[in-house]
Amino acid sequence: MNLVEITKALANEMRFDIVRWLRDPETNFRPHKDGKDFSDGVCVAVIQEKCGLSQSTVSHYMAILQRCDLVIATRIGKWTYYRRNDATVRTYLSQLQLTL
Repeated sequence: MNLVEITKALANEMRFDIVRWLRDPETNFRPHKDGKDFSDGVCVAVIQEKCGLSQSTVSHYMAILQRCDLVIATRIGKWTYYRRNDATVRTYLSQLQLTL
């Protein structure tokens, strides 16, 4: 785990918000239009809608979060769904506390 890289990823307010929102997707995102639940994560289009940013920017942000293992991507058809990797978040917080 690279504490500095994760800290950099979370230093962007929108990326921080996305990770925070993914903690409780039922509360923070509108339901998927196809009625799908959040068990596979949140569709990138729903994340983009909440962020109010372009598709390319949100995709770039999600790639950064995925490289740091903060989110887990699941591809279903042409859509990508993201869920928070709580194990990485817990380890990051624990290591940060031990390090600082």
